[in-house]
Amino acid sequence: MQNSKLKKIFIILGSSAIAIIVLLSLQLGWLNNLIAKITSIDIGASSPPVTMNQYAQAINNAMIAASEAINPTIVSISVLVESNRSMSFRGFEDFDDFFSFPFGPFGRRDNDKEDNQKNYARAGGSGVIVTADGYIVTNCHVIDNATEDGITVITSDKKEYPATLIGKDSLTDLAVIKINETGLKMVHFGNADSLKPGQIVIAVGNPFGLNHTVTQGIISALGREHFGMVNSAYRIENFIQTDAAINSGNSGGGLFDLNGSLIGINTLIASSSGGFVGYGFAIPVDIVKSTIQDLISLGKVNRGYMGAQVTNLDDKFAKHLGLNKVEGVLIQDVNKDSPAEKAGIKQEDVIQEINNKKVTSVGDLRSVLSNYRAGDNIEVTLWRDKKQIKKKVTLEPADDNDVAINKSSPDTDSDFSDNETVSFDNFGFTIEPLTKEIKTRFDVKYGIFVKEVKRFSKAAERNLTSGVVIMKADQQEIKSTGQFKKLLESKKSGETILLNIRSKDGRNTMVVLEKP
Repeated sequence: MQNSKLKKIFIILGSSAIAIIVLLSLQLGWLNNLIAKITSIDIGASSPPVTMNQYAQAINNAMIAASEAINPTIVSISVLVESNRSMSFRGFEDFDDFFSFPFGPFGRRDNDKEDNQKNYARAGGSGVIVTADGYIVTNCHVIDNATEDGITVITSDKKEYPATLIGKDSLTDLAVIKINETGLKMVHFGNADSLKPGQIVIAVGNPFGLNHTVTQGIISALGREHFGMVNSAYRIENFIQTDAAINSGNSGGGLFDLNGSLIGINTLIASSSGGFVGYGFAIPVDIVKSTIQDLISLGKVNRGYMGAQVTNLDDKFAKHLGLNKVEGVLIQDVNKDSPAEKAGIKQEDVIQEINNKKVTSVGDLRSVLSNYRAGDNIEVTLWRDKKQIKKKVTLEPADDNDVAINKSSPDTDSDFSDNETVSFDNFGFTIEPLTKEIKTRFDVKYGIFVKEVKRFSKAAERNLTSGVVIMKADQQEIKSTGQFKKLLESKKSGETILLNIRSKDGRNTMVVLEKP
């Protein structure tokens, strides 16, 4: 009886065990199938939505190849400077300090160089290797305030070198430094004459301390000037404008074409915030090359000096002078005993070419002249009396103290009875006779004084200002207000008159007015 009960128990347990095993196998099979389904889910499409065509692929490959070739020629420059306050590089959280350096070098406090008298900071920028034995070009403003032995160069392979200042040129904002190394990869210089707006370019530098950053864009314009980075009548501004992103720390880095050739040195941005807003500017390669050759060989630039004060033409000047196109540079004044005066170049001449190279603006003229040195002979094509003439000019050494002012003036001082205050309402300005005090202050012996120019008037639109002396009109010496009135009233509607102006700082300029 007891045995039969045990048999029943064993049968029940065995059946239960079999049932459990069957159930477990069924459950595990379901789980395995579920896992198999999950792991076999397709993620993402099997092919890209668009296949890059051969032309796009070629451009993409060209950018990659150029970037890889360029990178070893770019260096990061760290500069130790004296500072009135400390700087911070702590993840950019202190933006007031971060953007405190001119054109945005990055910086941080240097505790190793701190004493009770002075604070020091680290600023920085970029540079381009121009020789295999360690000559590097950068911006003047990057290294300008460096302490002695305070310039450090970091190459693309992260090696650090102390650098020596070889020379700098404030008029172009270029400088050359040197490290003791050989076998460096040096940059290839491109051709400035081949540059065109719309051309694809690559900018490489170290913005915000992010070494070897590559940005891409196009040349937006050529020949940009009037930024006033340097307070000098002889500053050389003929910048390449680009929309390739240039930011703090890019100064001194390179702008390249897709051949990997250097076409400019990045130098400034147009920004109210200190960051990139779409406009960056680079010094063209022809100015770079001629400047650094002098700095390396001489330690300074042996720039040729012509001695003429110039301004850009506009349509009113061109119309008055009989030019069909608004091209060329108007000579407002010629320095006494200068190469220009010795060659017979005169006030009101228009420079159209230098050695058969067309000149279209003041920046263009200075860029062309920067390629010539003292002692060089150049042929200047001029527009005078509605025809072209040519003059040979022998350039002389430039003197930092040279100013484009001609202090000579005729010694005639005739008495004109018709000499009283006159207002020209249709132009919007008023003139009066010269007093002895004005003659002394302006160093002139004849002319008329511009007493007032109304805001938004025709005269104001043409940049005539109050507080200046009109010395000539259409090349006639003006010795009374009555004489000037007759000359101006003789003009017909739409005709122009060219005024030679002397400002109180002694500078001679020109203004052209068109009769309404």
